[in-house]
Amino acid sequence: MKLLKSAAELTLLVNKEKGNGLSVGFVPTMGALHEGHISLIENSRRENSLTICSIFINPTQFNNPDDFKKYPKTIEKDIDMLEKWGCDVLFLPEVDEIYHPGIELKHYNLGYLETLLEGEYRPGHFQGVCQVVDRLLEIVIPDKLYIGQKDYQQCMVITKLVELKKYDCKIIICPTLREPDGLAMSSRNLRLNPEQRKLAVHIYETMLMVKIELSKSEIGHIKQKAVNKLSNAGFRVDYVEISAASSLKPIITWDGHEKVVVLVAAYLDDIRLIDNMVLEK
Repeated sequence: MKLLKSAAELTLLVNKEKGNGLSVGFVPTMGALHEGHISLIENSRRENSLTICSIFINPTQFNNPDDFKKYPKTIEKDIDMLEKWGCDVLFLPEVDEIYHPGIELKHYNLGYLETLLEGEYRPGHFQGVCQVVDRLLEIVIPDKLYIGQKDYQQCMVITKLVELKKYDCKIIICPTLREPDGLAMSSRNLRLNPEQRKLAVHIYETMLMVKIELSKSEIGHIKQKAVNKLSNAGFRVDYVEISAASSLKPIITWDGHEKVVVLVAAYLDDIRLIDNMVLEK
């Protein structure tokens, strides 16, 4: 596996490979890799000649400075994992390589997508996501971009970005991988102590409850029941929402035919966890 820190060097490599008719798959990450990330690498390797992974903890998408400081860093373990699973190139840039000194950060017209759910509770977060993904796509020029469904709203935001910038890049959204008890795999799970780790599964159990209740109860009642369940388990809940899967707009009633998604964001102490589950009849 090649380890590159220079954007110019990586772009040169990619252009050479694409000039030879090879396809490029790209997996952007913030490190602290787990099996979910590896599943993205495996999908890219099956479908492309060259697989590139980036590790960059992007400062512009953290609206909480403490969250940025505490984000898990396991770079040596990450490199070992990527080598084991056959990643071809690791892009490991410094901040100045992504955001040149004096660079004017762009603003992206994301519409209502940045006004609800994560957009409401983390102002500016999705602008930061777009800033880094836009810059990475400029550098890597991938044919396919692999991202995980666990960040459901982020997947929609990145899809919108690719449309806005007219990138010739296909987005591949891969299923969320879960631990045996149902907890969604996440880099932030590394911050959970043993007691918090046991409690964290309540998010998955709450979504299963919503799935069971959806065809039997009124939407508002279901959401309140879900919030109460999490609160009683020790969570501080930002939201439990039931939305149209295609638009993320909250639904008021469900006819049993429209595909919906239940989305949850809640804190255990100072650790914020998110998850989602797509529901169909």
